[in-house]
Amino acid sequence: MTLEQITRQTTLCAEKMNARYGKVVFDEWAIVSLADHKGRLLAYIGPRKEGFQKNFLTDAGSLRTGLLTANYTPGDFEFARHEVGTGFESFMVLGQGAYLICNNTVQSMDEITKEPLWLGAQVPFVELSDTVRSDPVIL
Repeated sequence: MTLEQITRQTTLCAEKMNARYGKVVFDEWAIVSLADHKGRLLAYIGPRKEGFQKNFLTDAGSLRTGLLTANYTPGDFEFARHEVGTGFESFMVLGQGAYLICNNTVQSMDEITKEPLWLGAQVPFVELSDTVRSDPVIL
């Protein structure tokens, strides 16, 4: 899959998740490359593009270890239940060195998951994961 294709798929996923949840699940979606130990922002939807780039390592919080290791394959994802504010709630491996970062700059995953509609909102996210697993992003 190309960067353009995954960007389109990510936008559709966000729209579907929000529709099922009845409000915004993640207000920040970013596609990043961490290849060769260099972080590059490739695509961004959200309220704080400059702040996202500037505070990336801090905001990665408890997900930092997972982002910086090669223990995941395309389609794998991880959630951080207790990150708050700009701390990232989730990442998904898109391909070698490529990640999707999902974040809610207002609520933590713990708060998001208390809403019963969260169960249905997960479906598009898992579908995106399956798509990436079968057709990883190549940068």
